[in-house]
Amino acid sequence: MNFCEHIVEESHLKLNSVIQMTGISRAKYYEWLKRCGLENQHNGNIPKAHWTTPEEKQAVIDYSRKHITANTYYLRDGYRRIAYMGLDENIFAASPATVYRILKKEGLLNKWKGNRNSSKGSGYCQPAKPHQEWHTDIKYVNYKGTFLFLISVLDGYSRYILHHELKTSMTELDVEITLEKAHEKYPGEKPRVISDNGSQYISKDFQIYLKTVGMQHVRTSPRYPQSNGKIERYHRSIEEECLRSKSLINLDDAREQIAEYVDHYNNHRLHSSLFYLRPVDFLNGNVQELIDIRQAKLDAATENRIAYWNQKKLDNTINNHNFDTSDEAETSSAGGQLVRNSPADVNKMGVGSFQPPNNIYSCQVCLIKTQ
Repeated sequence: MNFCEHIVEESHLKLNSVIQMTGISRAKYYEWLKRCGLENQHNGNIPKAHWTTPEEKQAVIDYSRKHITANTYYLRDGYRRIAYMGLDENIFAASPATVYRILKKEGLLNKWKGNRNSSKGSGYCQPAKPHQEWHTDIKYVNYKGTFLFLISVLDGYSRYILHHELKTSMTELDVEITLEKAHEKYPGEKPRVISDNGSQYISKDFQIYLKTVGMQHVRTSPRYPQSNGKIERYHRSIEEECLRSKSLINLDDAREQIAEYVDHYNNHRLHSSLFYLRPVDFLNGNVQELIDIRQAKLDAATENRIAYWNQKKLDNTINNHNFDTSDEAETSSAGGQLVRNSPADVNKMGVGSFQPPNNIYSCQVCLIKTQ
């Protein structure tokens, strides 16, 4: 290509004519021109400015292997949660789609079984701020051949576990005590209490208690647990990530382990329904600030990638060209050389002749300089 440009400069011929003389098509010539200065990748994809760097890819792989293989709550972390956890911890800055492609190529994706959607309950309006709706329910905990009962109160907006109790019984009084302790933590709030139709929640004493504290009670549709799906989903998470992977030695140990997981769920675990933020972030109301911080990190990473690949392209261009200023008058950029002939050769070839490289094309092209 540089040789063709040299011929055009020296002979004042049109570039298309010179390309035709070489015997290659114009499309192939301009395709080679685009790849000029880049290393030969055997028809591989040319790196774009927005591609992740090799260091970023390795950081994603190492971080994912660390958490996916660890015997902790991170056993079921998906690629989205890994992407935002790595972003928050300043390990790497990549979108969930990029993390997905990297993990898929490495075989590190966790497979999830999708759920069928139901049109029932589609008219439900989500709460707009914390403490508008509290969800409560009872979960059975398998313990030495019998059951313990985990009673929880969850905020519908932030998914924050306001209070929980692990009891040996599940009477109406146990439910009332759990709800009252949650109310003591937030005494000025008057939320709607959403529960199922268990005997504890439909009892007269429970209705009197709610009326006394000024709370409204909403019961879900019978045989439709999805209408209380937020706390049901929390029960699934604590079952899969804590109860199934832990051994409950005694009652005190069970309460300690569940309390530890509840703290992790509230203050550390990224929630897929909360833009992969923590429930405590939604409870405190600093969501937009955290989203802006993440976006700033992604923008900075994009600028770093553009600079990385531009520098890579520049380095390849420099390595593939030899600049020799001492022979600048004698040597063209394509490797062709102007030969100074002896006086005996003046009558045969003229004052000077151009000898092109043999590997450019087979036809002989000579430019005769006349004085």
